[in-house]
Amino acid sequence: MIDPKEMLETLVDHLAVTAQVQNVFGDPIEAHGKTIIPIARVSYCLGAGGGGGADSESEKTNGGGGGGGMVRARPVGALEITESGTRFVGLFDRQRAAGFIAGGIVIGLLLRRVFRWR
Repeated sequence: MIDPKEMLETLVDHLAVTAQVQNVFGDPIEAHGKTIIPIARVSYCLGAGGGGGADSESEKTNGGGGGGGMVRARPVGALEITESGTRFVGLFDRQRAAGFIAGGIVIGLLLRRVFRWR
């Protein structure tokens, strides 16, 4: 049976190759006296597990294991570098904003219902 700890270490080793600064900060773009550096948020998720048991009839050990990982990168904005200074320009995420608005409406309606019952 594969040891879950070894499996997780192997996954980490494979994903560590992708953990580079280029994944967060993209290649600079120069135009019109400005330098733009794209920025992303990079997330890593890992999991591994295993188990085993003895079959009493045949005295054989049954077991198994598995693991997986995921890397996710989302753009969050850019650095704008000019002669006058540097500033961060964030990206507006319409889906996230819509989710916050919808969540606020749902919470407001629930609170209204709760306070009406009292």
